[in-house]
Amino acid sequence: MENEIIVGLDIGTTKIACFVGQRGENDRVRILGYGRTESVGVEHGVVRNIKMAAESIRKAVAEAADQASVDIDEVWVGIAGQHINSRTNQGSIMVPPEHRMIEQEDLDRLIEEQHGILLDPGEVIVHVFPQTYFVDNEELSVEVSPVGVAGNNLRANFHIVTCNKDNLEHIKSAVEDAGLHIKGVVLEPIASSLAVLDDGDRNAGVALVDIGGGTTDVAIFYDGIIRHTSVLPLAGNAITNDIREGCQILKNQAESLKTKFGSCLKSSVGEDDIIAIPGIRSQAPKEISMKNLAGIINARTQQILEQVDYEIQLSGYSKKLIAGVVLTGGGARLRNIKELAELITRNDTRIGTPDEHLERTNVPADELSHPMYATGIGLVLYGLEKSEERQRLEAEKIGSVDIFSDMDSTDSQVDSEPEPETKKAPEKKKKAQIRPDEAISRFLDKLFSDNIE
Repeated sequence: MENEIIVGLDIGTTKIACFVGQRGENDRVRILGYGRTESVGVEHGVVRNIKMAAESIRKAVAEAADQASVDIDEVWVGIAGQHINSRTNQGSIMVPPEHRMIEQEDLDRLIEEQHGILLDPGEVIVHVFPQTYFVDNEELSVEVSPVGVAGNNLRANFHIVTCNKDNLEHIKSAVEDAGLHIKGVVLEPIASSLAVLDDGDRNAGVALVDIGGGTTDVAIFYDGIIRHTSVLPLAGNAITNDIREGCQILKNQAESLKTKFGSCLKSSVGEDDIIAIPGIRSQAPKEISMKNLAGIINARTQQILEQVDYEIQLSGYSKKLIAGVVLTGGGARLRNIKELAELITRNDTRIGTPDEHLERTNVPADELSHPMYATGIGLVLYGLEKSEERQRLEAEKIGSVDIFSDMDSTDSQVDSEPEPETKKAPEKKKKAQIRPDEAISRFLDKLFSDNIE
């Protein structure tokens, strides 16, 4: 099977990161190169200035291509931002009488029909996630695919993620202005989950919280299925701005204070701990109390985590998160944020990093193990899964053999009297029976072209 090279492009509010990778040993990902640059023209995950964003994309991609010694012309792009919404819907179809059992085309038709639901003006569908299937009003367990089940009616509950069409167009324009083609679009918390979660987490029940610069993304999994998604308009930049205004310092100084000396708990710092910030021009250095700094960070971080907890409660899965809460994204590196998250959500919490999925290469692993790279590396993993699935399906078509042909010829020799020759109806091609999550993957392949091309 061809080991395809995949490129993931994370267009964030504070950074644009590009990762080039391919499948390594033990199902890990081998990062061949990566590039990172400051994000210009992007606010709260939304491309505001297409030309400025395109220039930032061009720089990050050029750096990654140079390090990996490859030419890059197509990318998997993450999408997030305040314009992301989600809803639930129920769909139902009648199975054609000529089908003895539910076939893949019936499942595809049910999922495809979700694209015809009524949306708010300017909205388009990004993802359609089946939750639960019913055949003739009998619920199927998550381990059982409806394909192959006998029945007359197929029904399902769906979790549907939508975005603003104009914002999607702006992403496309910025990427194309940078000289690239979009291979596919992926909701960022879905990509991040591939980099920091495993099947055990998803099956047990887990809340993934990706704290970026402009937004905080929440995705809740249970029984291996994504159950709830949400994008919150507060994240790391809000904390930085609070420090800037509260301490009366420059933005870059506020960011440095946050990352190097900040804490989410006031009790973790001493009363007399002081930090000196260089003054502007001839001004004297500015002294800042670490206790005061921690108070500023605590107030905003607590607000963010309270909104996260609200989303967890809203999902209906708050009592089912055996794997707890996983924090990732740049904001997950704030000191004591794990402890504060446990206090607010009342769930075990850990920091999710993508290093467990990385193979050692010439790219230093410690550079890539930062949680802020979870989305970019997750996009590579997503693209690899799609590529491998496509190759597997093609191989199945090429290698398929009619195993009954020899048996039929043997049986005909045993018969004492030949059967009257009759014209057989053309045989239907057998379709691969796949799990619901694989059906989603097939459907998502068509997403970007269906929506904006």
